[in-house]
Amino acid sequence: MADGKSAIIPGAMRDLSVVIVSYNVRPLLARCLAALAADLARTPTLTAEVFVVDNASTDGSAALVRQDFPWVHLIVNPRNVGFARANNQALTLARGRYALLLNPDTEVTPGALARLVAFADAHPRAAVVGPQLRYPDGRPQSSRRRFPTLLTAFVESTPLQQWFPQCRLLRHYYAADLPDDQPAAVDWVVGAAMLVRRAAIDAVGLLDEGYFLYAEELDWCRRLKAAGWEVYYTPEAVVIHHEGQSSQQNLARRHILFTESKCRYVTTYHGRLAGTVLRLFLTATVLWQAAEEATKLALRHRPDLRRERLRIYRQVLAWEARRWLGRASLENL
Repeated sequence: MADGKSAIIPGAMRDLSVVIVSYNVRPLLARCLAALAADLARTPTLTAEVFVVDNASTDGSAALVRQDFPWVHLIVNPRNVGFARANNQALTLARGRYALLLNPDTEVTPGALARLVAFADAHPRAAVVGPQLRYPDGRPQSSRRRFPTLLTAFVESTPLQQWFPQCRLLRHYYAADLPDDQPAAVDWVVGAAMLVRRAAIDAVGLLDEGYFLYAEELDWCRRLKAAGWEVYYTPEAVVIHHEGQSSQQNLARRHILFTESKCRYVTTYHGRLAGTVLRLFLTATVLWQAAEEATKLALRHRPDLRRERLRIYRQVLAWEARRWLGRASLENL
């Protein structure tokens, strides 16, 4: 059973459908799948299926899955279609009572899968259950949130957060008042690992494919809670998360995608004007940061670092210019 084949029951309903969207993280994907196989083997009564959706990786990830994990259902996309759409590809095929969206840079710890399913079974109105995420060194990783306000969007992950990292607004958003070792009802959980009830998916629909990467789980949880479902965090299930391994490959692209998703979310829930003002503000912060780096470069302070950061900021600003001209496409980013 250590090869995970015990999880495959052709034509039958499962307890769990695990969905992994992967992009150029071959070594981590191998560890992720090995950890899944080991945990499924420990709990033979938990029936499961595993999907890997490869978003046009160039590092041999698809070949790895075919060769070393033949029990996995592999979907290979000819181009990167984004995180939400790739997950939806597998979700439309999944036959589990629950779907576990899992990043390829994660490793489930022993018993995590069974504990997530047991928690959801004990809470019939739970649409989403998030485990405790931990860094590889064992430290807890912030993974549960309250819904952001409009002001949060102007502070979180902007220079204002660097200046006021412990402000009340951010502590509320990050649910810093909730203990890491206690289960809690929350607004949303980080999508690196989130268990979602099939009945809830059928009720509100799949992920919004307008989000290429980032904020899709936030939007999903908000739609689920608006429909009367609940979202929980449970530390009884633990998942190791090697954070940001896919997005670190291209920092300019990461910045652009994060901005696009944040502006889409704000436009959806706070209106078009708010989304436009936020985009202008975020563009202004990039200009400010670029000016800082140019000044430090002129002073010859760590010039290689300054040139690299300026290169990233130029790419971001070029994207914004193309976007205002109507010439930008995320799929060609």
